[in-house]
Amino acid sequence: MGKITAIKKLKRLYRIDLCDLEQEKIYVCEDTIVHFFLNVDKSLSQEELTEITTFDHFAQGKSLALYYISFKMRTSTEVKKYLQEHDIPSEQIEQIIAVLIENNLINDLSYAENFIQGKISMASSGPYQIKQKLLTKGIDNNLITQALDEFYNEEEQIEVAYKLAEKLVRSSAHRLTLNQLKQKILQSLMNKGFSYSISSISLDSLALTADEENETELLYTELDKVAKRYSRSYDGYERKQKITQALARKGFDYDDINSALRDYTFEP
Repeated sequence: MGKITAIKKLKRLYRIDLCDLEQEKIYVCEDTIVHFFLNVDKSLSQEELTEITTFDHFAQGKSLALYYISFKMRTSTEVKKYLQEHDIPSEQIEQIIAVLIENNLINDLSYAENFIQGKISMASSGPYQIKQKLLTKGIDNNLITQALDEFYNEEEQIEVAYKLAEKLVRSSAHRLTLNQLKQKILQSLMNKGFSYSISSISLDSLALTADEENETELLYTELDKVAKRYSRSYDGYERKQKITQALARKGFDYDDINSALRDYTFEP
């Protein structure tokens, strides 16, 4: 049997000095002091000290978790990692997570729903991209699917994809041909996490038309650049083939390329 010889309040914890026990001192939080009615001269067995230490790990971990989730919603995986970084034992971490979930302070489904609704309101992401981001936060795949099915149906996806496509038209139409613009929009939407089907529907909804004067200017500007590059190493038919292939890769129409080449004068 041992005894508490002193209790000193520090910045965040209390230091308890002990005698006649394996540990000479321990550091505990205020909840532990109150829970076990700890005071100077209180007698403790080694078993009681172990119980106090175990409870304190839980109390300190819970306090840390509450602090962490006070700023914004967190997933259960994020809270676990945070507690691990603060050296809370794994057994206590599981208990803390269970208590927080029971009290609805952690709710991975609500987190996923709020995350999805935020992305929809900002018109920034498709379902596949959202799913990948939520998976990295440790949310179960089934919960993600459930939330996506409820809040991000096909109609919502088309609407968000259309808004993103409109932004691309405003920012890029003046410097791209119609074909290039369509390719850019389609690829961009798929990169944002929309399916090919949704991306195509959104693209078709734009009803884009070509600005022939702008397209001709873009073609000749690019032709000048490509011609200078290939004229250093090629001439004649081979040069025209290289130029045609390069312009086609950039999204220009073959008929337009051939028409431009017929009238084009190469520098000697």
